[in-house]
Amino acid sequence: MAHAHESNTKRIWMVFGLLSVVTIVEVIFGIYKPKALFFNDFLGMNLLNWLFIILTIVKAYYIMWAFMHLEGEKGGFRWSIVGPLVFLILYLCFIVLIEGAYVFDVYKTGHIKWNF
Repeated sequence: MAHAHESNTKRIWMVFGLLSVVTIVEVIFGIYKPKALFFNDFLGMNLLNWLFIILTIVKAYYIMWAFMHLEGEKGGFRWSIVGPLVFLILYLCFIVLIEGAYVFDVYKTGHIKWNF
């Protein structure tokens, strides 16, 4: 019984370590904003935004994998849970970024001026 406790503790620390490393990488990229990623566009967004979206999806998947115990399930069931969530996260990011760019363009080039 003690062996199972050690195994779970080790697993929790591994999950914590992996999620911490991914988060630290995101923070470092957010602080330094490398010019190679920030000033290059792909599908209407800069590569830095794509990197953040991909790393966030990786973290969300790993959280579901570890804490919802999806690693023991069959592939079809796992993708029936993960697939819609990945699609909805990507769709939300797309809508927020497109609408944000539109509002920025309206304020920048339109008749409405910045008042804040």
